[in-house]
Amino acid sequence: MAEGSSPMNGASQVTRPTVRVATDKDVPTLVSLVQSAYRGEQSRAGWTTEADLLDGQRTDAEGVADAVRGPDGRMLLMESDGEVVACCQLERREGHAYFGMFAVRPTLQGGGIGRVLLAHAERFARDEWGVTEMRMTVISLREELLAWYERRGYTRTGQRSAFPYGDERFGVPTREDLEFELLVKTLD
Repeated sequence: MAEGSSPMNGASQVTRPTVRVATDKDVPTLVSLVQSAYRGEQSRAGWTTEADLLDGQRTDAEGVADAVRGPDGRMLLMESDGEVVACCQLERREGHAYFGMFAVRPTLQGGGIGRVLLAHAERFARDEWGVTEMRMTVISLREELLAWYERRGYTRTGQRSAFPYGDERFGVPTREDLEFELLVKTLD
C-alpha cells in the first residue's frame, strides 16, 4: 500500500495505513514491535506468539539496523495515525527475495494488516528488484502460521534447516525439536 492509500477494509482500529521503507531512526521502534509480537506476555495478545517455544529476545538493535542499512535489503513498516503497527524485512538474494522479521502489533493481529503488508512486500520485491520468487523460513512446529502462509500462496517445500541453538540473539529455546521449514511463492 502506498503513501496516501485508502484504509483497509475490516480493520476499523487502523485507519489510513501507509507503508514506507524504514530508516535508522525507526530501529528502536521496530525492535520493540518485533519483540512484542513474538516473545513475552505481551505477545500472547496475538496469535503469532512464540512464547511457548522460545524465551529471550527475538531480535536486537544490531540485527534490525543491519536489515535497515543492508545494501540488498529493506525493512518495510506500516504506519497508522503516525504509529508503527507492522513491519517486515526483505532481502534480495540470488534469484529471489527473502521475507522475514514479520511482525504485527499483537492487539491488531487478525484484522488484515499482515495480509496487506505481505502483499505489499511481494509487489515491492517483484517490481523494484525484478525477482520472481519469495522465500521464507518458519519454525516447523508453527502449524497455524504455516497454514496462514499457505492460504496466501506459499508452498511448504519440506526442506528443513537447523534452529541456531546456542545463539541467544535468536532466543533461548524451551524445546529440543525446533527447526525451520522453507516456504516458497512464485511472484506473478
